[in-house]
Amino acid sequence: MRVKILVRLKKQILEPQGKNIEECLNNLGFSECGNVRQGKLIELDLPEDIKDKSTYIKDICGKLLVNDIIEEYEVL
Repeated sequence: MRVKILVRLKKQILEPQGKNIEECLNNLGFSECGNVRQGKLIELDLPEDIKDKSTYIKDICGKLLVNDIIEEYEVL
């Protein structure tokens, strides 16, 4: 089973890369764009025989993929 996990900084955390992208878009004439946030997409294959996929993914994210102090994630 292929899983996609989207990891982003929490909304209350300042995100300089998103701000930089927003400024560049404005400079290119795309001034309608705002509140730009950047994240990372992680894709991985899970074994089919896992009984509780949700707990398995939560463990993976908690132990390696996500810094839960400043990041949040969602499974797509």
